[in-house]
Amino acid sequence: MNTSRKAPGRRESVWEYPRPPRVEPVSSRIRIIFNGVVIADTTASRRVLETSHPPVYYLPPGDVHRHYLTLSRGGSWCEWKGEAQYYDIEVNEKHAPRVAWAYPHPSTGFAEIKDFLAFYAGPMDSCLVGDERAKPQPGGFYGGWITQDITGPFKGSPGTQGW
Repeated sequence: MNTSRKAPGRRESVWEYPRPPRVEPVSSRIRIIFNGVVIADTTASRRVLETSHPPVYYLPPGDVHRHYLTLSRGGSWCEWKGEAQYYDIEVNEKHAPRVAWAYPHPSTGFAEIKDFLAFYAGPMDSCLVGDERAKPQPGGFYGGWITQDITGPFKGSPGTQGW
């Protein structure tokens, strides 16, 4: 069961998502697998919805096997959420840089994702929403996850430059 505002059976258009973004609780099971190992498993995530982007899922730090993560150098700035810090991952000698991020001091309105972790779907073996494998948001920069109930076009897709 998803506790978001989505009506059952209804497809969501990312063009109906708000600006500024909104944070919603998600009770669907979220799992992330890297190099054959489940690195996160939760039913207490949040998703951030922003116009033109598929949802970004943020997982509570207690539901992520943090010993696989190391803090990366550098960060980024989001006009809505504030300064992000990034994490590299290593599982059984397989390494991938800057695959996760968090907001240790989020801006007003985003306190409920403080220290929660989001992951890029592309470098992972799989990112699951319920039993569905999510696809990464196109373009490599944004971290949204695309599932069958989300429609675009999505920011980062070919032909959408300049958004």
